[in-house]
Amino acid sequence: MRTFEDSYRHKGLRRQLVDVIRQKGITDERVLEAILHIPRHFFMDSAFDKIAYEDRAFPIGEEQTISQPYTVAYQSQLLELKPFDKVLEIGTGSAYQACVLAEMGAQVYTIERQKKLFDLNKQFQYLKKYPRLKFFFGDGYEGLPTYAPFDKVIVTAAAPFIPPKLVEQLKPGGRMVIPVGEGQVQRMLRLIRHEDGGYTQEIFDNFSFVPMVEGKNN
Repeated sequence: MRTFEDSYRHKGLRRQLVDVIRQKGITDERVLEAILHIPRHFFMDSAFDKIAYEDRAFPIGEEQTISQPYTVAYQSQLLELKPFDKVLEIGTGSAYQACVLAEMGAQVYTIERQKKLFDLNKQFQYLKKYPRLKFFFGDGYEGLPTYAPFDKVIVTAAAPFIPPKLVEQLKPGGRMVIPVGEGQVQRMLRLIRHEDGGYTQEIFDNFSFVPMVEGKNN
C-alpha cells in the first residue's frame, strides 16, 4: 500500500535531502527545487515511509528500483533542461524521475517495458498532476519514432552499448544522458548529436543501475 499524506515531517525530510544532494555537488537550482516539491514517499510502499528520504535506491518490484535522489538529480542536471523541452525517458520505473523532469517544465514521453509497473503508473493518481507526462509500454531500445525528434533523451538503466535508434531520435544539438557498461558499475555519458547524425561524447562519474533489457515483459 502507498500513503498519500504529505506531512510537515515529510517536507522537512525533503529539505534535508536537498541539502545532502547540494553538498554532493548538484548546483542546478531548478533540479533541487523539483526534488523539494515532489513527495518521494508517494512513489514507494508505505513500509518505506520512515526512510523514503534517505539518499539511496529502494526496490519497487519487478526487480526494479526507485533511483537514489542524487542519481536522479545528477542525470537531470546533465540534461541541461530548458522549459518545454521534449524529453524521451527510457525506463519509467516508479515515475519519480519523470515527475522531476515534468516539474521542471519538460514534456516527458516515458517508456516502461514491465507491464506490471506500466499498469501501476496508469492507476497512480498523483501523476495526473502532470498532464504533459505521457506513458508508453514498450521496448526502450526502439524509443518512440512516432513522436521523434526529441530535444533530450534520458536512460535510467544500464545500457551495454549506446542504442542507435535513440541517437536517431535526437534533434541535432540534442543531448542524451545514459549510463553505459556491463557489470556492477557504469560510466555516465552525455552525447550531443550533430547535424550529420554523428555525436560528441562526454564521460562523467561511475554509477550502478539495473540492466537495460531488450523487448517487453507482459
